[in-house]
Amino acid sequence: MGTHQGPLTGLKVIEFSGIGPGPHVAMLLADLGAQVVRIDRPGGKVGNPVVERARHRLQLDLKSEDGRETCRAACAKADVVIEGLRPGVMERLGLGPDALLRDNPRLVYARMTGWGQDGPLAHAAGHDINYIAITGALDAMGRAGDTATPPQNLVGDFGGGSMYCAFGIMAALFERERSGKGQVVDAAIVDGATSLMSFFFGARHNPFLTTDRGKGMLGGAAHFYRCFECADGKEVSIGAIEPQFYAELLAKAGAPEDLAQGQMNPAEWSANTETLAALFKTKTRDEWTALLEGSDACFGPVLSLEEAREHPHMKARGAYVEHDGIWHTAPAPRFDRTPGSVRSSDDNGAAVIQSWLAEG
Repeated sequence: MGTHQGPLTGLKVIEFSGIGPGPHVAMLLADLGAQVVRIDRPGGKVGNPVVERARHRLQLDLKSEDGRETCRAACAKADVVIEGLRPGVMERLGLGPDALLRDNPRLVYARMTGWGQDGPLAHAAGHDINYIAITGALDAMGRAGDTATPPQNLVGDFGGGSMYCAFGIMAALFERERSGKGQVVDAAIVDGATSLMSFFFGARHNPFLTTDRGKGMLGGAAHFYRCFECADGKEVSIGAIEPQFYAELLAKAGAPEDLAQGQMNPAEWSANTETLAALFKTKTRDEWTALLEGSDACFGPVLSLEEAREHPHMKARGAYVEHDGIWHTAPAPRFDRTPGSVRSSDDNGAAVIQSWLAEG
């Protein structure tokens, strides 16, 4: 089955196929050495070769008793189960947490959903945009006078979803070392996204950190914390909040002297934005990068995914890895003794389960 060297080597995981955050959770664990068997429906195919890497795949008909029995036997030997179906579906299949924890009291059963396992919306269909909408996160994104702008599905599916689910799994495994018992992790995107908004919730009476579109310092209203278009139509990002960083930005960019005063006066942000917008249009993105990158001006070019892969810092960090002819994002975070690795998936799920059963 290949040797794993990551910090989660030896961890046995059953992943029931799904979309979005569930597969990402499994990827995070697999990258760090966990042995993940992905249960696919008959005829299931790889949807995203990057997110679905490092799996041992097995196609099973969970509507058949044979398929369910294979799952139960595997889960009896597993450390973690990951599923992302609507509440009640796994119970109807006889594969819910009550049944599986009876067979394996040490099992950590992670349930990755949008609305959570209970509440008025628990059984409703939804997607990332809907989940972050009711948390206050989506309302904070976009320009004043326009509708909210969805941040791809980073904030909900992955930020509030898979990352919190993975954290919950590791917390449950840590607790299991003391109690010897597994438990259910109810990882709801609405909960995770709400947690992500903790900083702004705690600062909601601070006018500088308001989430009102077009007003908050971190939401694009401030001239020193936003993106600007350059002469070639490409963009750069500026984040010069601290006075010393702001001073360096103005000096290196050759900005008008009057911008040095009143940095934190919101009444001047709009006019200052117009001044800097005109300034940044005098050079191309690459010219500004040559002038400002690496300084304390808090600068970064706005890159496409393909450009990001070629950026010198990202290349030096090994942030992208070519494996079997496909470019992958590198495992994160980094470990000095037991690094994670990018590995291919295979169709050896049945053999992996048999090896678990043979361990006794």
